[in-house]
Amino acid sequence: MRGTADRIRHVVSFEIIALSLITPLGAWVFGVPMAEMGAVGAGAALIAAGWNYLFNLGFDHALARWRGSVRKTLGLRVLHAVLFEAGLVAALVPFVAWYLGVGLVEALLMDLALAGFFLVYAFAFNWSYDALFPINETPRPMSAASRG
Repeated sequence: MRGTADRIRHVVSFEIIALSLITPLGAWVFGVPMAEMGAVGAGAALIAAGWNYLFNLGFDHALARWRGSVRKTLGLRVLHAVLFEAGLVAALVPFVAWYLGVGLVEALLMDLALAGFFLVYAFAFNWSYDALFPINETPRPMSAASRG
């Protein structure tokens, strides 16, 4: 299981890299001034950072309980990325609509486009992060309750 300092490094590096990519790309794709896209990106990064920390902590605890390990298979990585993005879309649509002064449908379409980018980005980033900073764990024996 990852410690608090490692989780903070994960969240901060994820958001800094994402913000440096999405601000110019989002401004160009959506025709929004760079300053506004940067502000939306920064606000979204703060929301996402909190969600990232809480979601990954909960996901790892669930994996440890159900499987006795936090190691992720390819299928679990896909599930992780999809669930993370679904929760984030639900949190960000109202923020984007409010800040940019657009309707919820337009904000949802913008957020879905960004979610597509982030789905791939989150998958690649998390896999790379796990390779660069592997979890040092000793497999725990599964309890009778978690075996089914």
